[in-house]
Amino acid sequence: MIVDPQTGWAWGAIASSAVMVVIVAVRYLLASGGFALATRFARPRHYAGLKLQIRRELGWSLVSAAIYGIPAGVVAWGWQERGWTRIYTDLSAWPLIWLPASLLIYLFVHDSWFYWTHRWMHRPRVFRVAHAVHHASRPPTAWAAMAFHPVEAITGALVVPALVFLVPVHVGVLAVVLTIMTIMGVTNHMGWELFPHRLVHSRLGGWLITASHHQLHHERYTCNYGLYFRFWDRLCGTDRGLAKEGWDRP
Repeated sequence: MIVDPQTGWAWGAIASSAVMVVIVAVRYLLASGGFALATRFARPRHYAGLKLQIRRELGWSLVSAAIYGIPAGVVAWGWQERGWTRIYTDLSAWPLIWLPASLLIYLFVHDSWFYWTHRWMHRPRVFRVAHAVHHASRPPTAWAAMAFHPVEAITGALVVPALVFLVPVHVGVLAVVLTIMTIMGVTNHMGWELFPHRLVHSRLGGWLITASHHQLHHERYTCNYGLYFRFWDRLCGTDRGLAKEGWDRP
């Protein structure tokens, strides 16, 4: 990479990426740590005997945080210093209806990307090379949300940064997208169902992915591939419903 001596743009992007790596790592530690602490109170023995597994999850997750942080840092720098992205801060720039519309677009595109890359990573050869790292968490814990092989981390780290160059998004909506991504990534791997039974088994819950749905993926491997919604699983015949009652009891 050639650095322009007048603007030092490469160093700006590098510095921004370094900061974002730290932010992503801290966000992971706070979110996963917070829900792990909640597990300790709600299910005191749920993670008993899993210290070595959790250490491994922490190690892989911090590597993934570095991979996620690099493109995020470039995007942040490109938005603030060069205006490259379609992130905006002025609410009058787009109709207010675009706020929820852009949120749904980002979530749907991200979910679609995740579904199809996730299915691809379950091909035997790709699974052995990359995705087996994530499935080594048996049972998954709150710390497993980002426990990815670098190949898998790269596929996950690119979609949202790519979208901000294509789809206009208010910076607040982008923050909501990242918050939903973090919370659902962690809660889907907690090993117990955080959300109320009434919601999980409701008509709305039938289209959303929670731990009860994703747990079955970790048990059977060949179903329930989605991240936020059950749309693609239902459309493609890979939805096998929820894990059996009582699965979240140690």
